[in-house]
Amino acid sequence: MLKVGVLGLGGIAQKAYLPVFAGLQDQVDWYLCTRNQAKLDQLQQRYHFPHSTTNVAQLVAEPLDAVFIHTPTATHGAYVRQFLEAGVHVYVDKPVSEDFAEVQALYALADRKQLLLTAGFNRRFAPLNQQLQQQAFQSNQIMVQKNRQNDVGPVKYMLFDLMTHVVDTAVYLADLTRTDLTHATYQCNVTAGQLQRARVLLDTPQRTVLASMNLQAGSNTETATLQGPSGIWQVQDLARLTQQQGPQQQQTVLSDWTPTLEQRGFAPLINAFLKAVAHGTANPVSPTSSLLTHQICTQLWQSAGSVD
Repeated sequence: MLKVGVLGLGGIAQKAYLPVFAGLQDQVDWYLCTRNQAKLDQLQQRYHFPHSTTNVAQLVAEPLDAVFIHTPTATHGAYVRQFLEAGVHVYVDKPVSEDFAEVQALYALADRKQLLLTAGFNRRFAPLNQQLQQQAFQSNQIMVQKNRQNDVGPVKYMLFDLMTHVVDTAVYLADLTRTDLTHATYQCNVTAGQLQRARVLLDTPQRTVLASMNLQAGSNTETATLQGPSGIWQVQDLARLTQQQGPQQQQTVLSDWTPTLEQRGFAPLINAFLKAVAHGTANPVSPTSSLLTHQICTQLWQSAGSVD
């Protein structure tokens, strides 16, 4: 049985990870860690995880096979390095870091240690996005768009917390690590230090790729669209896939019984990481593609004048 740590039990861990972890207790021995003893007690009581600590050093000292890190982004670098140095495979929420040089250094360390460093880009594992990606070879244009009703915020935080998903979905769908970029433009609209819109346009010999985010769009939506001579394919809010060829339209909707964490890609990514740890298979989120996503987000931030 795998022994796997969980460091950090905040909102994302509680909403997207612990419910999945709880269903895997016949395969994984989980070790929870947070400084908040009351939270630890509450979550242990709810999910019946047997092991817990409020001390990170004690978690590192356990004979872990892997660790999931769900702490604030500013702490990722130090914790990822600490566990990699201890010989532990690491899964960390996106972004790995807001400092691209640190991201590069951490992936280089993981490579030297022959360990997994997996970034939590769950949308790659959303079932309908995976269906969409299978059609990408037919496309000449890919567009990924995220809208928020009215949710402007600090530039760096919004780019690395929200826009990173948009960029990574585009990187995944277009398989940008396997092609050369012929042109790239980056644009951020900022008022009084608050990001309102962000856009990156990438041209390759095969297609044009657009990733954009509007934080004042009047509604919360997320779409990924492929266009090409044989038709248009679009995934809306990770829940509905529409294929249109001429006047013909076909729609695929996930079953009402599909769990939300399956639909959004969290459960498949968690299982893929654990499988890679158990069997020594390839990183489910390739370092090369993750590095490209972080690099593009860094260039977007730089285009905004590196405003925090």
